[in-house]
Amino acid sequence: MIFRGVRATRPYPDHGLQSRDWAHLPPQQVRLDQLITTKDTLDLATLLDEDSTFYGDLFAHVVQWRGDLYLEDGLHRALRAALQQRQVLHARVHVLDG
Repeated sequence: MIFRGVRATRPYPDHGLQSRDWAHLPPQQVRLDQLITTKDTLDLATLLDEDSTFYGDLFAHVVQWRGDLYLEDGLHRALRAALQQRQVLHARVHVLDG
């Protein structure tokens, strides 16, 4: 299994972070098998598009809540990493107390 779990929604409360707020969090390595996705659908065109991060953050966004790591943004990057046989993903992690 690539991810620890797959969800269709976010179980944590709204954190209120905007794109510029995420940019202040330093990227770190996160193991794919520790992530729980918050999206259960994948757009194949986005997965295969080499420029899919051209207008967005280069790093995935992960929310740590109640000891679990939720992949909020970056599902396509994470899947690309898995297809390249990598076990880690560089992500910005926001710790949300709960």
